[in-house]
Amino acid sequence: MLSDATLHYAEDLTRALLGVDALYVAEQGAAATDGPLPERLVVLNMSTTHAPEPFADYAEARARFTALQAHAAALPEADRRVYYDQCCASTVAFTHWREGDLPFREQIAGFLHVPAAPASDAELDALRGEMRAILTRLGYAGDLPAQAAAWEERHRVPPVDVPAVLDALLSEAWERTVQHIEIPAPQSDGMRVVTETGVPYNARCNYPERKVHLNVDPVLTRPGLKHLAIHECYPGHYVQFKLREVGYARGTAPADSLLSVVNTASSSTFEGIADNGMAVLDWVEDDDDRFSALMTRYRSGIGTGAAWRWHALGWPETDVGGWLRGQTLVGGEGWVANRMRFIAAPGRCALIWSYWQGEPAVASVWERVPADRRPEFLRFLYERMHSPQSVALFE
Repeated sequence: MLSDATLHYAEDLTRALLGVDALYVAEQGAAATDGPLPERLVVLNMSTTHAPEPFADYAEARARFTALQAHAAALPEADRRVYYDQCCASTVAFTHWREGDLPFREQIAGFLHVPAAPASDAELDALRGEMRAILTRLGYAGDLPAQAAAWEERHRVPPVDVPAVLDALLSEAWERTVQHIEIPAPQSDGMRVVTETGVPYNARCNYPERKVHLNVDPVLTRPGLKHLAIHECYPGHYVQFKLREVGYARGTAPADSLLSVVNTASSSTFEGIADNGMAVLDWVEDDDDRFSALMTRYRSGIGTGAAWRWHALGWPETDVGGWLRGQTLVGGEGWVANRMRFIAAPGRCALIWSYWQGEPAVASVWERVPADRRPEFLRFLYERMHSPQSVALFE
């Protein structure tokens, strides 16, 4: 149970975060809310009671978060001291970025509190080696691109069939999730699938409307759709939002858990919790699932490589697209196009690191926690916001 001091602190922090978001929205005008991925700091606000703290400008907001950062040092819980210190530092970095004073390398480090470097050649080579070993074991011939193309063709789900396949996977994911985590809602409260094209993401959890927006431009496979069902819904983002919303109403979750904030200390673990869902459900059934999981990890890595080349090294957009196209093994031109749209957005390009850094941050703790303490760890993980560093403080 969190202390009263921490719950009170979170009330102030929530209003202040909403205040910076309001500044950002006012600065951009209609562009802040137009399009499939609104350019906001707070991309989801489940609160009906917290009003934004009024700030005249980013300098005033920065002074407020500097004060909040100092107050965080006195909180009783070690993980809250670490997380709130980093959350405030992230927001201070965000204000500097909006004033034009934060290079790309410092955006990654300052927003996300992760190493400001792309996935290395050695890391990508290791993933390619693991994928090749699995595909060879499965009987696919040729080099890795040929093997991956044959695997993709075998497991491909035509766009017209995607909603039915994903609905079935969502139903099974719900049933498996409730064996490990209480979902305080009936299954009828869950998510439904909406297919889209021409959008800058693979899938998006629209929790307020209970919709999964799924991009059908990339080539989709059943193992890949299984990952999406877990990541976006159960026990991923839907469960994260539901438990935090209900936890706040019950007085066990802090107010800032009602917000989904991008480019901040929680971004990596937000994605890492969702990517660790396969392990939580113990739902790796075969080598096809293992290959798909490695491919998801690999795609996160090459996403950082593309963003780094574009925004840190200054490569032309066409060269970045060519590099990414040469690295991808599955998904086709549709996947390349949506990644390029994602990393093109100034407010999203650093965020691609959250996918690469999030999974190992959460998985490394999950793997060391004894089985009998995992329910306790899941409550710790889901009911409060975390950075990679604060997750590691679970004992």
